[in-house]
Amino acid sequence: MKTLTRNAAIFFILLMSSFANAQQWGYYTLYATKNGTQAYLIDTADAPVIYKTWTFSSSKKSAYSSYLIPGDTLVRSYKPSGNTWNTGPCHGGIQKIAWDGTIAWDYVYYQNGSYSPHHDICPMPNGNVLLICYEAKTAADATQAGCSSNAAIYSEKIIEVKPTGATTGTIVWEWHLWDHLCQNYNSLKDNYVTSIVANPQLMNINYTGTGTLPDRYHMNGIDYNANLDQIVFSMHFMNSAFVIDHSTTTSEAAGHTGGNSGKGGDFLYRWGNPASYGATGTAIFNVIHDAHWISSDNPNYPDYLAAFENDPGSNSKVNIWNPPDSGYNYAHTYGTAYAPAAPNYTFTSVFTSNNEGNSQQLPNGNMLVNNSFGAVYEVNAAGTQIWTKAGTNSTHCYRYTKCYVRGPSATAGASVTQLCSGLPITLSSSAVSLTETNPGYQYSWSSTPAGFSSPLQNPTITAPTAGNYHVVVTITNTTLGCSDTASINILVDACSGLDESQNDFATLNIFPNPATGIIELQGNALNSHKYEVAIYSTQGKLLKKEMNTKSLDLSAFDNGIYYLVLTSENAASITRKVFIIK
Repeated sequence: MKTLTRNAAIFFILLMSSFANAQQWGYYTLYATKNGTQAYLIDTADAPVIYKTWTFSSSKKSAYSSYLIPGDTLVRSYKPSGNTWNTGPCHGGIQKIAWDGTIAWDYVYYQNGSYSPHHDICPMPNGNVLLICYEAKTAADATQAGCSSNAAIYSEKIIEVKPTGATTGTIVWEWHLWDHLCQNYNSLKDNYVTSIVANPQLMNINYTGTGTLPDRYHMNGIDYNANLDQIVFSMHFMNSAFVIDHSTTTSEAAGHTGGNSGKGGDFLYRWGNPASYGATGTAIFNVIHDAHWISSDNPNYPDYLAAFENDPGSNSKVNIWNPPDSGYNYAHTYGTAYAPAAPNYTFTSVFTSNNEGNSQQLPNGNMLVNNSFGAVYEVNAAGTQIWTKAGTNSTHCYRYTKCYVRGPSATAGASVTQLCSGLPITLSSSAVSLTETNPGYQYSWSSTPAGFSSPLQNPTITAPTAGNYHVVVTITNTTLGCSDTASINILVDACSGLDESQNDFATLNIFPNPATGIIELQGNALNSHKYEVAIYSTQGKLLKKEMNTKSLDLSAFDNGIYYLVLTSENAASITRKVFIIK
């Protein structure tokens, strides 16, 4: 849990930020017009100037939210023409679109009458995408679950989809709200508990909220925290944000144990409407959207939660609060409302947004606030408007830095990643900057543990030590100063010092040596052991490998020095130099 001392420090930072942070943060703002055929990345340095435009098929208009992910790829949702779900902004089509407009992935997931993705999506660091989906339940299902109304219900589920091809994907994880219900209405039906307030980890199926059947819950925002491996989502008609554990298996997510939290798929935390689980306390939200974590680099509210409040008929708000997290769980006093009792900060906008909308808390303390179907604003830590763009007509808008959009993407490699001590190795690196024309690069290598450095793109190490080797690649022919870092781990085995009295491999001889082509191996144990013979170049590149052989044909090799490494089935190995002279 965060301490009072930290909160006091944050208050001081916030106070100072109101004076210091009057400048815009970042550079490019992304928005996609809802029900439109274009997404825009606008340059916000001076006046809004369109830097990049993506154009979509008129049959695949943007449905709700779009995101720009590393690799300069746009991830967006659209509604396929065959999807007849009309409740909320349903979609069912997910695309990944490369910078040049190539559609890298176009995945369709819905079944009329059964399920449909809707509202927000969440691209994940592993390349997968989280989708929130309606899941239809019949009146009979609802009655058996303990519902007091004999009526159909649209429940909710979350799925994680892994792209597997241009139009295919695999559901690798899923969570169902229907597995985490409670009710004290009918003891003869499923999910019965004697006390609702004693079970805040479950959803009371009979709490009506502000919705009407069948659409009782209505999720609309979703975000993923990679450090905690948790998901937060907002639920319109419950006027609350909920946190669940993503570290579970799908089987554990259907139950009440397992995962980092030990609680399976039950709610770890909920906030915004204590009445929804029978507790007393102030209702915070009047129509909630866009629940998300604030990034840890925010100077005012690192790792806090935030959500957009429409507050129809009044000015819209952004509420920010500090969840009482402790490890992978959240502190809670039995029978009471989850802390805190009120937001740590509420920004009240100058506009009214009766539906949808979002916010983004920026690393310099500023905040982007989107008036859905209107304008997007940037305000400083004091709430003063310092930039605006009218006419976005987008449910979500996001700000990105120059380097996020235009920086290089670096990779690191090596001729081999596991080798014997004393062998050389060649490191390799490359970079790509999809948005730049003929970029030039500067390379800087280092190591952990320290001891190696090089300005070369592909340096050779004559005697590497085990560890991580890092390369920083910087674009040099622009004024951006953008860089990226990549790493490669090298394992070095102690392939020396074998006790000849205990290991027959130490008697290995090679003849002829120097050789013109074919070499023969001779040793006390070659007939009684399984072993591997490998030939490496002086740069550490594997050139040839055979099992249980007593001769090798190296006639195709050029004149020079090579390394022969013989490894036994118990991983003992020995290295010999081989000279080819023709």
